[in-house]
Amino acid sequence: MKKILVTGSSGLIGSEVCVFFAKQGFAVHGLDNNQRAVFFGEAGDTRWNQQRLQTALPEFAHHELDIRDRAGVQELLKTLRPDVIVHTAAQPSHDRAAQIPFDDFDTNAGGTLNLLEAVRQHCPESPFIHMSTNKVYGDAPNNIALKELDTRWEYDDSTYENGIAESFTIDQSKHSLFGASKVAADVMVQEYGRYFGIPTCCLRGGCLTGPNHSGVELHGFLSYLVKCNLEEREYTVFGYKGKQVRDNIHSLDVARFMWAFYQNPRIGEVYNLGGGKQNSCSILEAFKRIESLGGKPMKYKYVDKNREGDHICYYSDLSKMRSHYPDWDITKSLDDIFSEILISWRERQG
Repeated sequence: MKKILVTGSSGLIGSEVCVFFAKQGFAVHGLDNNQRAVFFGEAGDTRWNQQRLQTALPEFAHHELDIRDRAGVQELLKTLRPDVIVHTAAQPSHDRAAQIPFDDFDTNAGGTLNLLEAVRQHCPESPFIHMSTNKVYGDAPNNIALKELDTRWEYDDSTYENGIAESFTIDQSKHSLFGASKVAADVMVQEYGRYFGIPTCCLRGGCLTGPNHSGVELHGFLSYLVKCNLEEREYTVFGYKGKQVRDNIHSLDVARFMWAFYQNPRIGEVYNLGGGKQNSCSILEAFKRIESLGGKPMKYKYVDKNREGDHICYYSDLSKMRSHYPDWDITKSLDDIFSEILISWRERQG
């Protein structure tokens, strides 16, 4: 039986990948130590998701390990020698990174290097799929000419009609410390591919979302927004008139692309993996959607200061992904995403 190692297996993307590859007949090994609870407190706890996987997947093995533990990572890869590695473990918040810079860099950059070197030594033929982020572009997308519409900002430059492509600059911009640590990891993943010939890819995610997200204010925008509406809690909008735009991609479509890459891997590739223009929405538009779906008005306050390095408008150009993997495309619409997140929060809260 083929084996997959998924780091961050109790998180949104990691857990989705575990379930997806299990359905393809893989023995699933999940690496997680619930570090989100350390980063974000009780609201970020993902033990419930670990327990869900252990109950639902008979071929699931949990490994309680921190990716910063270099010796532990080496020993696991030496023993396991998986057929594919999906790396989703990270400190995921650019706000939180400024408060814990060493933890952020040691996790995102150092942890990724630990995994890459272990792969090089013990299973260099196995595809290494890295969950990167669109924050590697820093705030450079804010330099694109924009036009203000009633409910959103939109690109006012035909070059970006379909969104941000992988050729977009990562230089001369403010990234946040989180963005910088993810750039380091992203470039290292590419380098291990090109320098050592290991099949690797970086998936520069937009807003990754879905029903199994433990959304908190500092990470998990859409999940947290829906939770606030359901609990009639006040949501804080940070700047840009609430018209800032994000593209949202369901975790299942992320897992499907990882499966496509595993089946036909490439060396040192980079893909902008988001929902694209079709799944983009502003915060104001998200409020309207959840109010219509959940039947409750959105409570929110506005702070006239944007988050450092935050994007005004960002959605991914999916052209390269569709060109390299024509059998893959978005299958979950924005309506699907909102409905599933709402149902999931209702079930978790009883």
